[in-house]
Amino acid sequence: MVEVGKIKIGNELPFILIAGPCVVENESITLSTAEQIKKISDDLKIPFVFKSSYKKANRTSIKSFSGLELKDAIKILHKVKENFGLQILTDIHTDHEINFASEFADVLQIPAFLSRQTELLIAAGNSGKVVNVKKGQFLAPEDMKHVSEKIESTGNKKILLTERGTTFGYHNLVVDMRGLETMKEIGYPVIMDATHAVQIPSQGGVSGGERKFIPIIAKAAAAVGIAGLFLEVHPEPEKALSDAASQLPLSSLRELLMTIKEIDAIAKK
Repeated sequence: MVEVGKIKIGNELPFILIAGPCVVENESITLSTAEQIKKISDDLKIPFVFKSSYKKANRTSIKSFSGLELKDAIKILHKVKENFGLQILTDIHTDHEINFASEFADVLQIPAFLSRQTELLIAAGNSGKVVNVKKGQFLAPEDMKHVSEKIESTGNKKILLTERGTTFGYHNLVVDMRGLETMKEIGYPVIMDATHAVQIPSQGGVSGGERKFIPIIAKAAAAVGIAGLFLEVHPEPEKALSDAASQLPLSSLRELLMTIKEIDAIAKK
């Protein structure tokens, strides 16, 4: 079990929600989305960690939006924390980002493309924060044992492991549900990222996606049994500045979570 503030995360416990827009686009969207997700999660009694990236360092094209000015994005995430009392998860991409990210983030996330970067993993471990590692699209589930050992070497065992799909050919991802059980055997809470899992990478300079499959992957993972569900959520995904094709519409969140909650209860009887 791993604790984020008062939230307890474990493979045998009721699932938690990690959700929010892909990237901080502006103050209005970020704060209103956080407030609405909090209302839904409070109503359904689902523990909630807010996620959003202060920047996106691995966009497909140099022309793609990668974030606001750093100080502006960080200020907005501070406001989310202060206004709504939420725990915050955000990506880190380099060692030097850890110091300022640790000032407002409760969970430091290692992006999938950086999941084998030893120095970054060790630096994140040394922060003492909870570290969520996205499984690289190029890694087998059992390879996450080596990833977690790098963080463990710092004495930090506050680790979350997140599945987000595996490369299948050049422009497709698949989710092998057996991998969720394999990662559980490593001994840490396993999270299912049902939104990145529906991406279609690098379609004409941007990542595409098949949003209609988000609920299917989320429900299948819940049936296996997961510690948490990771969803990128946006009020108007088609207008999102990042990952527009693979974010869940905010209007669909409540109904999906109600279903996941039912499946989760059955899976963990």
